[in-house]
Amino acid sequence: MAAIRQGADTLEAVVSGVVIVENDPEDTSVGYGGLPNFDGVVELDACVMHGPTRRAGAVAALQRVANPSRVAQTVMERSDHVLLVGEGALQFARMYGFPERDLLTERARQAWVHFRESLNPNNRYGPGLQSFGLPVPPDRGVLPQEELYFAERVARDPPTGTITCLGLNERGEISGVTSTSGHAWKLPGRVGDSPLIGCGLFVDGDVGAAGATGKGEECVKVNGSHVVVEAMRRGAHPEEACREALRRIVRNYERDRELLRRFNMTFYALSLAGEHAAVSLWSSADAGGEPLGVEYAVGDPDGARLVRGGYLLERTVG
Repeated sequence: MAAIRQGADTLEAVVSGVVIVENDPEDTSVGYGGLPNFDGVVELDACVMHGPTRRAGAVAALQRVANPSRVAQTVMERSDHVLLVGEGALQFARMYGFPERDLLTERARQAWVHFRESLNPNNRYGPGLQSFGLPVPPDRGVLPQEELYFAERVARDPPTGTITCLGLNERGEISGVTSTSGHAWKLPGRVGDSPLIGCGLFVDGDVGAAGATGKGEECVKVNGSHVVVEAMRRGAHPEEACREALRRIVRNYERDRELLRRFNMTFYALSLAGEHAAVSLWSSADAGGEPLGVEYAVGDPDGARLVRGGYLLERTVG
């Protein structure tokens, strides 16, 4: 918001915000510190769309560069392509001087080790038959309780965290970016919705923008963000537009709640009129068990704050 107030281009503004999260080693869903794939390698995805010029850029399965959002922006600005993947994306980033580093932090590495050791008794990782019950040598895999809890949680329930950021200025210029380290423990080379135009992000300078987080495969199958923007084009409020995309996902599973409860999906939308919304597939619950909609961040002339969005299905206990 500070960048927009200072007259920065809306795409530059949203990317500069996402870069903060990509560089944060404590955030395990994007950039440096993101949880790795099955083989322990961090692979990053991102895409950008610039409403005023109707351009787009994206990278997928990018290794060793912490800011895929910046690389995607450079693909848009300095090439005639939209999507670069894998080694080609890395070579492109090298050409334009992006620094390389090992993206696997110690926290993410320990979580990955815990995941590999927990797969099954015959996976050849973890203590051997004669080692069961023996103490672990000092400084070899003993985690603080908080880190152990984190490692156990993400090994048991692999997260699908992503960040999407949409920006609109007073001239009606709109842009967006989505960035992710993808599904934790994914198969090497897996690409979800985040770098795919129309799936993890879609921007139309005449209508508005939408982004997505959650189980990327489900978003890909319905071109979720494109569905949201097209619904807004027909006059739907951003909240109803998000619900339309979620209902298509529900339809893909014949409305089977037992299958649907295995994942979550959230769509975020911003119209040119400044209306915004976020709707998740499933509700969460407060301390008293009351269903809650998804929470998302908003920055506007009234300041920066968290806003409670909606949900499509109520998650019940048991």
